Amino acid sequence: MTDIVRKDVMQRLESGDYSCAKQFTLAMISGKWKMIILWHLNHDGAYRFNDFRRLMPTVTHKVLASQLRELAEDQLVKRTEVQAKPLKVEYEITPLGTSLVPIIDMMCDWGEKRIDQLKVTTHFSLDENVAQQMNEQAAEKTA
Repeated sequence: MTDIVRKDVMQRLESGDYSCAKQFTLAMISGKWKMIILWHLNHDGAYRFNDFRRLMPTVTHKVLASQLRELAEDQLVKRTEVQAKPLKVEYEITPLGTSLVPIIDMMCDWGEKRIDQLKVTTHFSLDENVAQQMNEQAAEKTA
């Protein structure tokens, strides 16, 4: 679904039949997992595909691959193949992707406030232990 919206926006932009920068921005980050991917790459550093699968255990292989591919095509994420056996692929946020982080952070803040106002209990489908492990690994690399 997100690919359809994204393709439509890109086609209209290329044909000159486009006048809404807000819709273009939203098309770049639309998708259930894109903002989460960008947020974690910005805050935790590079991730490998299976790191994302552990972080987001409910995402399917196909959806994750599709959303990472779209983020790379839109130059928000850089995909790097590390020559090793077996081949390793790492994803990291680009400067362009980093420029979206303040928007994502504001959306997160707004969402947290609104959820509090609604007085609902949330159950997120993320494994924050994976993010904590990534932070610890990054700290070990720099030490």
